Amino acid sequence: MARFEMLEAGFGAMGATAQADILFELGMMYATGRDCETDVIAAHKWFNIAAIKGSVRAAELRSELSAAMSKAEIAKALREAREWMTMH
Repeated sequence: MARFEMLEAGFGAMGATAQADILFELGMMYATGRDCETDVIAAHKWFNIAAIKGSVRAAELRSELSAAMSKAEIAKALREAREWMTMH
């Protein structure tokens, strides 16, 4: 999270495509366990936010990931995404 929070300050100046790309990479990081523990809830959250920002690939991966998640996990990921979108 710290890595993302450092980038957050510059988000306003970035285009939507750049934002979606960064958010997609966060989803990939959590989905694959790259530089962190694998976390399907966090991955779904970031893919969802990236999809909202316009990433078609994030929407596809979010859908694939959802198939392997429980309803409770999906609900938690959606809540976290909604909270993040509300704050940013």
